[in-house]
Amino acid sequence: MIIGGGPGGNAAATWAARLGAEVTMIEREIVGGAAHLLDCIPSKAMIATGGAMSATKRFAGMGIEQHDVEIDVDSLADRIGGIVARMQHNTTQLLQSQGVHIVMGEASFAGPNEVVVRSSSGETRVQGDTFVVATGSRPRIPTWVTPDGERILTTRDCYPPRVFPRSIVVVGSGVTGVEFVHMFSSFGAEVTLVVSRQQVLPGKDAEAAAALEDRFLDRGIRLLKGARAQSIVREGDEVVVSCDDGRTVRATHAVLAIGSEPNVEGLDLDAAGVVLDSRGYVAIDEHCRTNVAHIYAAGDVSGKLPLSSVASMQGRKIAEHAMGQVRSDMRVLDYDKAASAIFTQPEIADVGLAEAEAFSSGRKIRVTKVPFSSTAKALIHNDPHGFVKLISDPNTGVVLGGTIVGRHAGELISVVALAVTAHLKVADILESLLVHPSLAEALTEAAE
Repeated sequence: MIIGGGPGGNAAATWAARLGAEVTMIEREIVGGAAHLLDCIPSKAMIATGGAMSATKRFAGMGIEQHDVEIDVDSLADRIGGIVARMQHNTTQLLQSQGVHIVMGEASFAGPNEVVVRSSSGETRVQGDTFVVATGSRPRIPTWVTPDGERILTTRDCYPPRVFPRSIVVVGSGVTGVEFVHMFSSFGAEVTLVVSRQQVLPGKDAEAAAALEDRFLDRGIRLLKGARAQSIVREGDEVVVSCDDGRTVRATHAVLAIGSEPNVEGLDLDAAGVVLDSRGYVAIDEHCRTNVAHIYAAGDVSGKLPLSSVASMQGRKIAEHAMGQVRSDMRVLDYDKAASAIFTQPEIADVGLAEAEAFSSGRKIRVTKVPFSSTAKALIHNDPHGFVKLISDPNTGVVLGGTIVGRHAGELISVVALAVTAHLKVADILESLLVHPSLAEALTEAAE
């Protein structure tokens, strides 16, 4: 019995069905997951369109006459809706092909082995042997602001917004915040980013964050560092964002990008005996089990890395564990080895041990860095910004982590992620015969 049809629930359902389980999935909103299909995928589609627009600025350096382009908001909305519909259809078909029974409704526990499903047709009680809670998350909205969906926006109001912003204030300088800064700047909006600390992307590689800040400033983006938003009010067709240091910003729009909250309300987890951690997420062990042995949790609601890839892997691991497919040589999920990417310009991607983390813990590492400007492919694309950084063990040569800043960083990090997961050495990357010319050559140069 799986509650929630996002990446975690879908993976758990399909893998468990393949292993012989009778699977029922309960989803209250959209098969495929609200955070995934109504937030993650639309934002990347918007970024891709904005990137296509901003790419025209490189044309002059590539022997092409530059022309101004304009956004067609209706076509963009249709494009996003088409992508979401296609992915929802594909996900539903896959589940049905595996024999998964899909029930649209809202579930709550009536006991450790029973849930109540509420839908337009009434209430139904369903019993199961094993349960997976995969209800995802929603944008966090602080008490000092009330989004109206028109000028004061949450992230899910932006695909695209009802009125396209001439100017916008982005509150929150984490991964989601900087992606929105890049996205709206690409569409020609005047953007201000409220940065509560002295660096965007706190917790990420400092050089990567600095490179992104430099590009933001080059594009005319205003950074309000050391400021925390404390109120957002609407005044006619404008909004006013007030910060705790007395500074205010006026714009046509404001968007909140200050994290998410787990969807645990209404589940009646107490009735099943499931406990939450101190942050309000469902507490799980290395097998994604809750404190109740037959109840698991996956995805954002589990409080681990809020990545679709992590949720999917959790779902697979849950299915294998619940179906008795655990062997002594099977790996538990290592969240420290999850690759992640930030779809800004330049892109930023990382995996494994971070340089700052190693230094703070006193661990000896070797750091090698190669700029993309040294590779032919970057020059061919007239986009030489960024670098590849590899982190390895100086004694064994094993790759411990890496950061990539630049074009297609989200794709290139896969090579480093494989090396980190498989405990490969820098020599293994160096001895690989990669394509020339390619951006991946920077990896072999860093390994050398």
